[in-house]
Amino acid sequence: MLLNYTSKELDLLARIMRAEALSEGNLGMLMVGNVVVNRAIASCLTFKDIRTITDAIFDPNQFVGTKSSLFQGSSTTTEKNLAKRVLNGEYYHPATHALWFYAPGSNKTCKSTWYGHRLAGSYKNHCFYIPEPGTCKELY
Repeated sequence: MLLNYTSKELDLLARIMRAEALSEGNLGMLMVGNVVVNRAIASCLTFKDIRTITDAIFDPNQFVGTKSSLFQGSSTTTEKNLAKRVLNGEYYHPATHALWFYAPGSNKTCKSTWYGHRLAGSYKNHCFYIPEPGTCKELY
């Protein structure tokens, strides 16, 4: 499912991808973008009222990157191109169906579940978590 988005939302997505995963490279940023898009398309769990990229990014207490200096200022052309790829439907495992991620810290492993959701896998320092099968039909 593809989302409608504005140029402002493209910039917001690129900026949150940078703020959350710049140190993880392009692939890490793409995976963070997958989670944001998944939240906007999933009509389930706590994301029932999230319909846009803006809603997903500014959902209270969700993305700590919104408070980062990396989130401030405009995104680069490269970052916007990465965000466009995600918005155009590119997905990357383990973030393909993920609605959550977190970074447990250096040299720490991912928990098998996080707030009751199971681990889909990890990439560098991020752990990605998915809802139970059948819970969020828009993601599958």
